[in-house]
Amino acid sequence: MDLYEAVYRRRDVRAEFSGAPLPDGALERVLNAANAAPSVGMSQPWDFIVVSDSDLKRRFHTHVDEERREYASQLDAEQREKFQRIKIDGILESTLSVVVTYNADRGGPNVLGRHAIADAGLYSVCLAIENLWLAATAEELGMGWVSFYREHFLSQLLGIPDGIRPIAWLCLGPVTRLQETPDLERHRWRKRRPLEDSLHRNGW
Repeated sequence: MDLYEAVYRRRDVRAEFSGAPLPDGALERVLNAANAAPSVGMSQPWDFIVVSDSDLKRRFHTHVDEERREYASQLDAEQREKFQRIKIDGILESTLSVVVTYNADRGGPNVLGRHAIADAGLYSVCLAIENLWLAATAEELGMGWVSFYREHFLSQLLGIPDGIRPIAWLCLGPVTRLQETPDLERHRWRKRRPLEDSLHRNGW
């Protein structure tokens, strides 16, 4: 698949997972693509936890559902009605999940390039996630980022050591299709801003 095609076809998948097994070698290929991402000071501050255990997935899904209800309680009636129509995860439907973590100590104590921008390591992890997402799209797999969780819960669930942050729970697997229009646009939650609304030259 052409790079630009992958960029524009990529979707945050929720409802379209088929649950079918991944093709042979696909998981290794997309994880290798993630691991090839650039990182500040070549620190590679990420780790990847592959979650296929159904009990772990169910326990995490229960927690996410609780957080969904908490978020819904903060919305006004019109927003709440719209939000109820939006599926926020594919935890149980996807073949497996990949949890990506951030280790701020890796490459330390003096990470080249991070002395003035403390979050540069966190940005590096996000680059690895984007690589993984584009590689999954090129493999014609779906991926969905679940953000309705508390970090301490996920750390306890997966035994993540103290000092290492879980950054993303990513649902991954074959899909029946990829939507032409992103879910939040289809449900009229938000619209994508055109580039011209975000572009500045030589200053704000």
